[in-house]
Amino acid sequence: MGALDELGRIRPLKVWDGVIARALEGERLSLAVIELDPGSVVPEHSHEHEQLGIVIRGSVTFRVETEVRDLGPGGTWRIPSNAPHEVRAGPEGAVVIDVFAPVRADWQGLESLDAQTPRWP
Repeated sequence: MGALDELGRIRPLKVWDGVIARALEGERLSLAVIELDPGSVVPEHSHEHEQLGIVIRGSVTFRVETEVRDLGPGGTWRIPSNAPHEVRAGPEGAVVIDVFAPVRADWQGLESLDAQTPRWP
């Protein structure tokens, strides 16, 4: 990938059932556009990465440690390193943007899916 590209040209990665990511990676951080199918679940997990995000389309119920909130477009999150968190997509699914630091090198082992048109923009 060069310095400039289009989201639709980035092959999606299967992160969980019903959850795919298109990731851009720099030297120190990753930016991902995540598509969640209706009702899909990102099970509780934690990672070394600090994570920031925003809902672009649809809705999610997000839990970070003990705080739970229903979020729609414009809803944001800040997840400290190693904090347990989980997500449930709403009935129409969701598109979110996540930023991770450091780079999500662990995603390099994920299944790469066939090219498909992104749900957003």
